[in-house]
Amino acid sequence: MAVALQKFIWGFEDVDLLPARLFIVATKIGGQAFGAYDGDRIVGFCLAIPGIKHGARAYLHSHMLGVAPSHRDLGVGRMLKLRQREDALARGIDLMEWTFDPLEVKNAYFNIERLGVVVRRFVRNQYGFTTSHLHRGLPTDRCTAEWWMGSSRVIGLLSGNPEPRQPVEERIPVPIDPEQAHAEHARVTDQLQAHLESGLAVTGFERTATHGIYLLSKWQSQSNA
Repeated sequence: MAVALQKFIWGFEDVDLLPARLFIVATKIGGQAFGAYDGDRIVGFCLAIPGIKHGARAYLHSHMLGVAPSHRDLGVGRMLKLRQREDALARGIDLMEWTFDPLEVKNAYFNIERLGVVVRRFVRNQYGFTTSHLHRGLPTDRCTAEWWMGSSRVIGLLSGNPEPRQPVEERIPVPIDPEQAHAEHARVTDQLQAHLESGLAVTGFERTATHGIYLLSKWQSQSNA
């Protein structure tokens, strides 16, 4: 069950778990609930709920995706995201959003360089303080990923023919080492918020032996950009 897997992955106490009824409701109102299985055992899942933007534009908010530690780095997360994309595009929905921790370098690289998301918004302590050991008592500051699923940017990345990078205006380094990254939490989040509020967007992500680096460029949001 996806509920039990949440506790295993994040170490949540019961108060922070998403209940089974939310997964059921999501599938009834236009959302998504997909699982990945190894035989009869669930090893990954994702949950998305429908949303409406200004102008009555429908989109999906992918609230949670998790993969069991035993099955990480095997492409399970990518498979789940591509299944979400396939289902959404088949229903005429071309935008999906989710949030991610800017200190998680591996996750940031996956979102930006493997899936093709852009980031234009940053939210301080979006979910409050949680019981997960992964959050280490820090505020849940989050980047908002915009995945324009039918765009040439995304199609190019998924097909192995990425578009040329946007000219880079700013760079924000994040240590790969988790302890160092958490020690620099304030610096990273302050810089991200300031640059995004100035009108730049995260459009790329580089990795070195010691750091992940957010690449910020000028960006205009449009469904086919």
